[in-house]
Order: sequence, then structure tokens, then C-alpha cells
Amino acid sequence: MSLKLGKLPATYDHRDLLMAKYLDMSKLPKIPDKFGHEDLVPSWGMLGNDNAGSCVWSGAAHETMLWTAEGDPATAVFDDTSVLSDYSDTTGYNASDPNSDQGTDMHEAMKYRRNTGVLDANGKRHKIAAYIWLEPGNIQHLLAATYLFGAVGVGIQFPNSAMDQFNSGVPWSVVGGSSIEGGHYIPCVANRNNLVIVSWGRTQEMTFGFYQKYCDEAVAMLSIESLISTGPLNTIDGINISELVKDLGLLNK
Repeated sequence: MSLKLGKLPATYDHRDLLMAKYLDMSKLPKIPDKFGHEDLVPSWGMLGNDNAGSCVWSGAAHETMLWTAEGDPATAVFDDTSVLSDYSDTTGYNASDPNSDQGTDMHEAMKYRRNTGVLDANGKRHKIAAYIWLEPGNIQHLLAATYLFGAVGVGIQFPNSAMDQFNSGVPWSVVGGSSIEGGHYIPCVANRNNLVIVSWGRTQEMTFGFYQKYCDEAVAMLSIESLISTGPLNTIDGINISELVKDLGLLNK
């Protein structure tokens, strides 16, 4: 089975807020060896990424499903129509014109998600409050950001060996000599000895080595919907996100 990719090549902006500049690992809560709340979402759904190169938007929907499940039992619902509408709005994608299916730039997607928000199946938009870029391939930054924010948007250069591994239900790992098929966007949502990502409607394991070799961009996002507001805003794991955001200065950027 061959499925669609759809992340455009990594771009960089000198104005990017970089996690490496602000992150002091010594001040963070201890990161457990294993963590994640991926089981809160019983069914992820393909969300258009079988027929269109909408992985950046399918991934955004998957992240939002997880965040709303963490903060509120009423998990946001998405369908192909709602996800592909955001893909169309941002790239000009038209289902009747295959040439319009050109993929998405992650920087443009982050701006849209902060300013406009992704559309769910019930017509509600879900914005992110802030975002911060990670050093590509840095495992410690990825683990910290995934634990703190619930999900990290990861861009990879996708090798053809990974499709065979996906179809076989085995972790993505580095296979020598594999050619690159294109760019792909995947939410990293957990660590269970291997990293756990969401792609094409289900969770998939990914080795640290795979991430280090193939990641070309990664971004952590703050979703207010993921937080539990009993006193200070806390994550589902009890992390005082208000203090973390203040320390990082995220909302001032």
C-alpha cells in the first residue's frame, strides 16, 4: 500500500523562535522514561491523507484531537471535508485538479494555525496559542517538547523503506540505501522505548536513529485546549504550563 506524503522542503526564517535558545533542561520537570496519552484517542482516521498530500493538515487534526482529549472529554471530531478545506484554503488545493496537490510549507501552516485555526467537522476552529521550533534531529529536545506540550509536529524526509515498514507494522528504522520519496508531516505523541507518531490513521513507532537521520524540521505548539484550568493552567501530567510559558516568553512573540 502506497499512501500520500505532502510536506514541502524545510524553510527557515531568522525570526523563528528557537527552543534551543530558551530551553534550560535543568529547570524542566523530570521526563519519564515512558510517557504519552495516545490511548485517549480511540480512532485517528485517515483524514484525507490517503488521496491528497494533506499530511500537514491531517497531522494538525490529529494533534488537536489529542489536545482536546487531554483537556476535555469531548474530543474534537474531524473528517476528510474539514481537513481538506484547510489544505485548500492555504495552498489552493482543488480535488478536481491533481496538479494543485503540491503539499504544504510547515511555516505557513503554523501561522495559519495560530491566526485562523484548523476547522473541525462541527464547524469550530481550533487555534494554537504559540509555537517554537526545535533543532532538527535533537532527541532530547523532542522528548522534552513532546512531554511538555503533548505533541510535536515533525517533518521528515521520508525513505521508501519506511512505507514497507509501515505496511508490515514494524517500527520505522534506518535502512541503508533507501531513497527519499518526499516530505512527510507526523505528530510525535509519546515515547514507549521507541517514539510514537501518528500517520495515515494510526500510531506508528519510530526509532531514535530514524528521527535523527530523517527529521528536517520540528515544531512544538502550545494548545490552551489541552490544559486543565484548576487554579494555574496545568497539563494533564500536572505541569504548570503558565510558568513554563512565562519563562520561555512564548506569548510575546
